[in-house]
Amino acid sequence: MKIKSTSLLGASLSCIVVSATQANSVDNQLQTYQQQGAFQTDTARGKQLWYARNNERSCSSCHGTKPGEMGKHVRTRKPIDPMALSVNPGRYQDSKKTEKWFLRNCKWTFGRTCTAQEKADILTWLVSQ
Repeated sequence: MKIKSTSLLGASLSCIVVSATQANSVDNQLQTYQQQGAFQTDTARGKQLWYARNNERSCSSCHGTKPGEMGKHVRTRKPIDPMALSVNPGRYQDSKKTEKWFLRNCKWTFGRTCTAQEKADILTWLVSQ
């Protein structure tokens, strides 16, 4: 019985550490966006950007209308893991990778790079899902 409770405690502590690490990573990214000019983030603006159409494209075109579900690239048909942090805890852990995908996807979807404010709003909305 002692072994089970120790294992349970270890598993609980691991979850806490992972959650704290995720929060720190996202917080660091949001802080970077703030240093680049983003003001207070807004989940409603993030959601609006997610569904905004530009030349028949939107973030949801590939990533899906529900960030907690798998997406599929419209051209390549390649599966895309869920964007919601609640379903995909590995998301947003690597700021360089997050920036790479924001750059690529903003250009493809909106025809331009996203502003720091837009990235902060989208990230805040996705983390809330």
